[in-house]
Amino acid sequence: MELGECTRNPGYQDEDGGGSAADSGSVGSGEKQDSDPVKEYTQLRPYAGMPKEVLLLYSSQARYRVPREILFWLTVCCTLALVAITITVIALSPRCLSWWQASPVYQVYPRSFKDSDGDGVGDLKGILEQLDHFQYLNIKSVWISPFYRSPMKDFGYDVEDFRAVDPLFGTMQDFEELLAGMHNKGLKMIMDFIPNHTSDRHRWFNLSRTRDPQYEDYYVWTDCNATAPRPNNWVSVFGNSSWTYDDVRGQCYLHQFLKEQPDLNFRNPRVRKEMTDIIHFWLEKGVDGFRMDAVKHILEAAHLRDEPQVDPNQPAESVTTEWDLHHDYTTSQVGLHDLLRGWRAEMDIYSREPGRYRFMVTESYDYHEVDKTMMYYSTPLVKESDFPFNFYLLDLPQNTSGLWVQQLIHLWMSNMPKGLWSNWVVGNHDRPRIASSAGQAYVRVINMLLLTLPGTPTTYYGEEIGMENINVTEGQMQDPAGRYNASASRDPERSPMQWSDDVNAGFNNRTNITWLPVHPDYQSVNVKVQKEDGGSVLAQYRFLNTLRQSELPLRRGWFCYIHTDASVFSYLRELDGHRQAYLMVLNFGKERAVTNLSSVRELPDEFTVLMSTNRVTDGKVFPKSGIPTEAGEGLVIRFSTHTRFNPNRPAECYVSEKACYLEAIDILYKC
Repeated sequence: MELGECTRNPGYQDEDGGGSAADSGSVGSGEKQDSDPVKEYTQLRPYAGMPKEVLLLYSSQARYRVPREILFWLTVCCTLALVAITITVIALSPRCLSWWQASPVYQVYPRSFKDSDGDGVGDLKGILEQLDHFQYLNIKSVWISPFYRSPMKDFGYDVEDFRAVDPLFGTMQDFEELLAGMHNKGLKMIMDFIPNHTSDRHRWFNLSRTRDPQYEDYYVWTDCNATAPRPNNWVSVFGNSSWTYDDVRGQCYLHQFLKEQPDLNFRNPRVRKEMTDIIHFWLEKGVDGFRMDAVKHILEAAHLRDEPQVDPNQPAESVTTEWDLHHDYTTSQVGLHDLLRGWRAEMDIYSREPGRYRFMVTESYDYHEVDKTMMYYSTPLVKESDFPFNFYLLDLPQNTSGLWVQQLIHLWMSNMPKGLWSNWVVGNHDRPRIASSAGQAYVRVINMLLLTLPGTPTTYYGEEIGMENINVTEGQMQDPAGRYNASASRDPERSPMQWSDDVNAGFNNRTNITWLPVHPDYQSVNVKVQKEDGGSVLAQYRFLNTLRQSELPLRRGWFCYIHTDASVFSYLRELDGHRQAYLMVLNFGKERAVTNLSSVRELPDEFTVLMSTNRVTDGKVFPKSGIPTEAGEGLVIRFSTHTRFNPNRPAECYVSEKACYLEAIDILYKC
């Protein structure tokens, strides 16, 4: 068989090259042939089907061996180069933004969001029905205010059972279906965690007041006189003494909020263990994060001394509000941050699962003591909250001017620890709606500010459509704070969400009941109407949020102050290596302004407006020497340049984590 193949091989020549092997074979057929196969085939060229002995012979020749070795080493070098490039890219790449950084946090107040059963109160199934609204807005993070079992003295912030859902909002099955529905749509759920106090109907309190040995010290008790239950001058957030006498136990208990909200004693290790177990319970359910409520109140000084008065000459008996005292012994006590860091460590155990980071944000109103707020941030050595809520923009309505806005923003940015993540809040369930406090004319420019500043904005339900406070009569009032002081009622900012121009604004489609009145402007200010209007508050909110999440300079670029005056606040968002940059020109004043940026040589000579809160300005071209804005108008200007502003003005620029963009291969790297 082999001989036949060789015969057909035209390259099969004798050693002298004069004839074929077949001829040579016929001449010497009677002679004894050499049995060595290597000798037998030394004269052959490689051919298909050759025996391995011949293949080995020719593979060792230089002309075959050298190319093969070159290809081998070239493959090894390429593989090593790819591994080295991969390691380099990983080492040089900045951290990816987590889900709580990539999207605004949207606050849902469940009583007012959507009523699914017609009882006039929003519920968990109602939230489930409206999940598409979050997707429409490109929202990924949803914070839901309390839905624990509660007597509702403070609408859920007085918890009777931390492991149960109040029937008013639904069942545990409703919660699990809501959580699964959110996760199926790529949404994250943030729950309220209320560690400072419970309801006076909680099982622990009932056992503590009867001096059950296990629960006797679960709350803060002290001896007092039944006729004058005031062991010291401490006052409640809601006003008057923070001590109430209990007839059953014969002592006073501490409550920094309502008397129906007794403070837990976190100096008791059993209490700390109980609250940690509750965190585990909800994390096991799959919750993605917690807002830690009223954290500065968690610990009190054990000595129970009187707190110093703000006005030392004020009669002691007239000290009845929290503003009358310096809260040296009832807030921000030593040991508070150890507690929070312990809870953070427990949450980190659940964060090990890929893509399931558990988020923690703290709530603490520290007012002028901004340094206390900054202490809730994590440090390089120990983790605490991902960020504390920034409430300073709540003061924006006090003085609508460019200078005031810049001052409030700089207060946070200049005090925030280097390399950490900022956040912004202009409204929540405890503060008047920004559309009412600042004015409807400023709603759009405030949304533009929130969605173009660095960090995570928080949107209180209804802010995306410009909802305003309602007027609540004394007979309609629900908030217990309003019963102490009508002007302190939080009902006006908690009115039902305005979904459509249908009855009850689409909040309750089954009956004509709502727990608070619907705002009378619901026929024009609602989601359905604004979806159909390309220039609506909703449309502009959606555009800006989408732009924020799609553009690197807005997501993680530099933030630089450009210009500030009595009316206009202007700033720049840029990323090193990225050709596109964004200039914001926001008019918070009361009249038209023309902004001259000629002195900023890093900016181009003229701009094209990408988006204005006033649609007629979209697409217009302005010279940098004269950029006009009406009162309450904001401009987003996109331009291309290779000149960066931040290297020359380091004192005017901030960035959370410095990164550069390599356009050639479309990657970010540390620089």
